[in-house]
Amino acid sequence: MNKRLILALTAIVMVVCASAQNRQLTLEDLNFGGNNYREMMPKNKTLQWWGDQLVDIAAKQCSLVDKKTAKTKVLFTEDELNTWAATGGNDRLFVYRVQFPYANKPWVLASNSKERMLIDFKAKKVVWRQTCEGETYEEWNAASKAVAWVKDHNLFVRNADNKVAQLTTDGSREIVYGQTVHRDEFGIYKGTFWSPDGNSLAFYRMDQSMVKDYPLVDIDTRIATEDPIKYPMAGETGHEVTIGVYHLDSGHTTYLKAGNPKDRYFTNIQWSPDGKKIYLIEVNRDQTDMSLDRYDATTGVKEATLYTEHHDKYVHPVTAITFLPWDSEKFILQSEKDGFNHLYLFNTKGEQLKQLTDGNWVVIDLVGFNVAKKSAIILSTECGDIQNNLFAVDIATGKRKLLDNGRGMHGNHWQPSGHHNEILSASGALLFDRYDEPDVPRVINIVDTHTGKHVNYFTADNPWKEKDAPIFSCGTIKAADGTTDLYYRMVKPHDFDPNKKYPTVVYVYGGPGVRNVEAGWHYASRGWESYMAAKGYVLFILDNRGSSDRGLAFEQATFRHLGQEEMKDQMKGVEYLKSLPYVDADRIGVHGWSFGGFMTISLITNYPEVFKVGVAGGPVIDWKWYESLYGERYMDTPQTNPEGYEQTSLINKAKDLKGKLQVIIGMNDPVCVPQHSLSFLKACIAAGTQPDFFVYPGQGHNMMGRQSVHLHERITQYFEDYLK
Repeated sequence: MNKRLILALTAIVMVVCASAQNRQLTLEDLNFGGNNYREMMPKNKTLQWWGDQLVDIAAKQCSLVDKKTAKTKVLFTEDELNTWAATGGNDRLFVYRVQFPYANKPWVLASNSKERMLIDFKAKKVVWRQTCEGETYEEWNAASKAVAWVKDHNLFVRNADNKVAQLTTDGSREIVYGQTVHRDEFGIYKGTFWSPDGNSLAFYRMDQSMVKDYPLVDIDTRIATEDPIKYPMAGETGHEVTIGVYHLDSGHTTYLKAGNPKDRYFTNIQWSPDGKKIYLIEVNRDQTDMSLDRYDATTGVKEATLYTEHHDKYVHPVTAITFLPWDSEKFILQSEKDGFNHLYLFNTKGEQLKQLTDGNWVVIDLVGFNVAKKSAIILSTECGDIQNNLFAVDIATGKRKLLDNGRGMHGNHWQPSGHHNEILSASGALLFDRYDEPDVPRVINIVDTHTGKHVNYFTADNPWKEKDAPIFSCGTIKAADGTTDLYYRMVKPHDFDPNKKYPTVVYVYGGPGVRNVEAGWHYASRGWESYMAAKGYVLFILDNRGSSDRGLAFEQATFRHLGQEEMKDQMKGVEYLKSLPYVDADRIGVHGWSFGGFMTISLITNYPEVFKVGVAGGPVIDWKWYESLYGERYMDTPQTNPEGYEQTSLINKAKDLKGKLQVIIGMNDPVCVPQHSLSFLKACIAAGTQPDFFVYPGQGHNMMGRQSVHLHERITQYFEDYLK
């Protein structure tokens, strides 16, 4: 063979190999900390309503979207915004941060590190300015143009004329103002609440001086220093919360006269439409009882208890009442009292007028209202247990109208509150529906909420079309109770051969509040699963009883003995895996994080003959070391449920470890504090078992940025070393 032919063949082989390599999915493609992650995600649009006008906010400009043709017209550019505002350098305004707070005015709210301003983009000038330097936890009100914020632990309010009022003086790490309370449970995501007219501010005050410090350490100082957090463990003394109300006109602050706050949770704050009353839901520490109470916002006096609810296991209110926009004497309460989260119509006397929705499905969210048609817009699982679909509910008749195609995951626009009201226009006549399906990466439609007619605005290409994507599938098996359907996701290599035997990894979470398997793109598969599939593994993910959005009976099956029913269901999944000819029963691993870390260690120690390898991230080891609100809801206290805490403790299972187990934590984890994993290691040492351990210095409960890439490569390598 001559030299030229050899060189040509070599070049061809190199091109073919390079092409094959380019088709492989890597962690740089699949992990959010990866360099190519954005390119491998379906393209998206940032949308916002200006009244009933839809605005597309791109990198350097804001454009108006024609609701009939989906064509766009530029409203203004980022450079124009900065020219009108006369900003420059570090004071530049960015369009991705703007808002359109007034439906009937061509004003855009923009801010930099020093100023907040309203700019008339038709007149091309600034119409109002306000200082915003040094604000944290800020909340601005469009009606009064006042802003509340926290500085040096204390709460301040600045009015529209830039006059500042300091509301508190005793703020500290122990006395917390204007921030989230109750460990961010009960849907709480902020600590300030403006009245509709913006002239009064309700705010949280949390005294956590009685809560013990948990000792975290900062190693980035010359000599490591203490960096403690307040952490109320299950059964231990909890914080005490009160609610203040500040009135801008009088400058006076009143606290709601709710009585002794010890062992009580004040949640779901809502103002009356006239700004004179405050409604809140109180939950007792045992979380078995809730009451909807009304207070006078001026005097702080409790006027009435409008509604109460009891459950022998727990109640879990996460949504404030919502007043009908056309009738200030009626509101909607969400409740699980019939076994599923549904909407109930009440009047302000506390009388239930009707149940608006019912059925063996869950209302995920009350999005808002079509005011003209007097209908509520909801997101629910009515079309399928693993779906989210949009409906209009006629308030008078209760009749529901499907607003989407009846498939997939719709309304995919998550806000800090966890709600979806930003998808709805000011009048509620229109919404933008961002959705995906198992084989549809992303679509955005503009939907008429009365007729259900839609205009397609955006359809994303498949960003993986040039890659060797794995094979995604979904199905059901029966739970350990023999009757309940459980949904699973399976991920197989792109070149899957049913005649081969594959090592298989069970990825598990299993805990409350999470639904892993959904009818979205790739059935909501995580990027790491595709990475493992590319390396020749089968991945299996099962939502056991105890996970979310399936109703009370499903979710409360695990009450007082977390991990036990969940393991039984996961083992039904393993039974199914073992029935498949392509699953190598001698090479089954398990991996999970947080509650999934707890499940991982539970499974590998309770079923050592099944699971050869496990990787447990940020695990709970013993629920007595977990925080009180979450832990006590699902386990009660160690004092009232000693048998349950003993049964579920993994300290007792350290002696049963036989396979290869790696435990990984962030050294400064404020959620599953290091005491969990360190205590498990201590028990393993005493028992003579040999887990592996890796720690990320300075990191919290989840690894961020490039550290996440490192983490997932480490997890992968552990399975490569010991399972494959």
